[in-house]
Amino acid sequence: MPVDPMLQGLVTGFAVEAQEVIQKVTMDLLELERDGLDSTALAKVYVRLGRHLHTLKGSASSLGLQDLGDIAHKLEDALAPLKASSRKMPRSVVDVLLHGLDLFMLRAQAHADGRGDALPDPAAALAQLVAEGPAPETVGAPLSGQAPSTSPSEAAPLATPEESALVESASALSQDAQPESADTGWRVSVRQVTSLMREVERLREVRLRVEERGRELDRVVTVLAKQGLLAETAEARTLLAGTSRLLRTDGEETSDIVDALEEGLKAITTRPVRTILDPLQRMVRDLSRQLGKEARLSVVGSELSLDRRLLEKLQGALVHLLRNAVDHGLELPSQREKAGKHHEGALTLRIEQQGNLLFLECSDDGAGIDVLRVRKVAESRGVVTSDEAERLNENQVRDLIFRPGFSTRSDVTDTSGRGVGLDAVRASVEALQGRIEVNSTPGQGTRFVMTLPVDLGSSPVLVVRALEQLVGLPMLAVEATQLARADSLRIGKRKAHLEYQGQLLPVVDLGARLGLRALAPPAEGQPLLIVQSGGKRVALGVDAVVGDKDLVIRPLPSEVRDVPAWQGAATLSRGELLLICRPDWLVTETGQATVTAQRRALVVDDSLTARALHRAMLEAGGFSVHLAASGARALDRLATDTYDVVICDLDMEEMDGTQLIARLREKKETSSLPVILVSAHDSAAARERGMAAGADGYLSKRECAAGRLLAEVLDVMSRRGARA
Repeated sequence: MPVDPMLQGLVTGFAVEAQEVIQKVTMDLLELERDGLDSTALAKVYVRLGRHLHTLKGSASSLGLQDLGDIAHKLEDALAPLKASSRKMPRSVVDVLLHGLDLFMLRAQAHADGRGDALPDPAAALAQLVAEGPAPETVGAPLSGQAPSTSPSEAAPLATPEESALVESASALSQDAQPESADTGWRVSVRQVTSLMREVERLREVRLRVEERGRELDRVVTVLAKQGLLAETAEARTLLAGTSRLLRTDGEETSDIVDALEEGLKAITTRPVRTILDPLQRMVRDLSRQLGKEARLSVVGSELSLDRRLLEKLQGALVHLLRNAVDHGLELPSQREKAGKHHEGALTLRIEQQGNLLFLECSDDGAGIDVLRVRKVAESRGVVTSDEAERLNENQVRDLIFRPGFSTRSDVTDTSGRGVGLDAVRASVEALQGRIEVNSTPGQGTRFVMTLPVDLGSSPVLVVRALEQLVGLPMLAVEATQLARADSLRIGKRKAHLEYQGQLLPVVDLGARLGLRALAPPAEGQPLLIVQSGGKRVALGVDAVVGDKDLVIRPLPSEVRDVPAWQGAATLSRGELLLICRPDWLVTETGQATVTAQRRALVVDDSLTARALHRAMLEAGGFSVHLAASGARALDRLATDTYDVVICDLDMEEMDGTQLIARLREKKETSSLPVILVSAHDSAAARERGMAAGADGYLSKRECAAGRLLAEVLDVMSRRGARA
């Protein structure tokens, strides 16, 4: 079976990736035939094994390698009855599956070498694979015609004589040490390359510190000049000025070296996204024809280059999503025309990178997700109980499609029916510390959005200031910068808009958006940044633009990773932590202005990270949260707003938590307001000090990070209400 010449290079990469997946499958099979695993552990291995086989099938089909897709499908058939029982796998069955994997890898390597058209037809081997596979009624017993002690060498071969000869030849080559020629290149482990990239990032941080040292020298020269002893300090000032110039020159050279190293390592460790997207066009075409449908795939963002490891792990997820969209999402041409749609379904893959976040969107214009059917199928398959299903809202019901074992197919086909596809997608995304969301409108289509951290090299970041807080914005999301002018602003009762390039953009105040102050219209001359994300744009009002920097953006700690406002953090030259704001969060309407019955909480802490963490936890519990960076600002807020609870840091400058509590207890309107103190100190003395000051509760920041805050808030409010 010849391979499309345009895809030959991708088939070579597929063979390497398939070898890695098959190695994982082999280890799973060996584990399944051992004694000692309980039913829960066996079930997990069977689920993992099913995902790997499903990935092999989907990846092979996406490249048009139908013979490999058929082999993987037959292996899934052989596994299905065993997977349902979650029992130890008989050795004879392991032999059959291992021989099937040998056949798959043999043919994959032949395709990679350009010998696919010379391969014999796999029909005979596939028929034998089916014959040797276990029947449902023989699960847990020896296969008919074979003894349990059958060794791999005694098992019936799954390849033709020609293929067996190729297997033996390939095995011999793999066992012999091959001399390395001059043009074979070097094999370097991923860990080594990643370690080098970390060192480059350290160099970049050192360069930032060198720049800061140069500015400090300039300030020293200025201070000496102001002393009035010009003659006495002339020589020292001259030496310092010369050293400062040399330091700047060295810093610029260091910057060039760091940039060159980083670019070189990126060239080694990245590849264009199109290398995994191009084969998907063919897969969509072939699959839609197979199902009697018509579909067209549009790709946006294929020019990006990403980490090779990330692309390899994403390829299977994208294959599953597109196959799911064609099979379950798109209607037949006749049905689409009756619904007033074009007979050809539209699929869209959109890839966008902002700073260290990667957004992948897979959407279709099909029938959408039938929530009632999903609920019914989930109950019938035992994914949820009937009582649980009744309590789920529509979003939670849609999330059931990611559960293991869920499928709306009543029969198993080459495309779906095993309940593996979307389960494997979520597992892949979460393994990359990302998340996946699904949105659907009946009759209009479905949209899957994956958000993943990208941790490779530096990114341009624009540093801005809101009040006293510095905030970073990915430079890719900042379209333009201008100053607010009365003639370009449209101030309404609730919102302000900026006239920009013939459009009216909503004005978002960064300070108010972060909960640092009350909402106010932009002042004359205030900096406005045009921020775009996902096709939406806003005019972001900031207090000052500090400047742009190349920074390494790191993922946030696990306890604050789900905070919607932040996508990561970077370190500045003096070691300060700079939080990087998510553009998609800035351009999204909050809807808080319409919420009037929510419980309200005020978080008081001089740490921006701590405020973000507390806010995320409280908002998850249904609270409307306002923030204050000091005790004085908290008193200002409490003078104009009412709150149900206050969460306050114990140790703050100017006014600490105990002093704030004393001020609150002095006033009649806040004397009974519940207050919870939070501190980095978990000692008995600190706890006693806080409670003696009149606090209703006390938590260490470690307890907050562990998720105790919301429970403590609800408990304190309940006790305060009981006393009142």
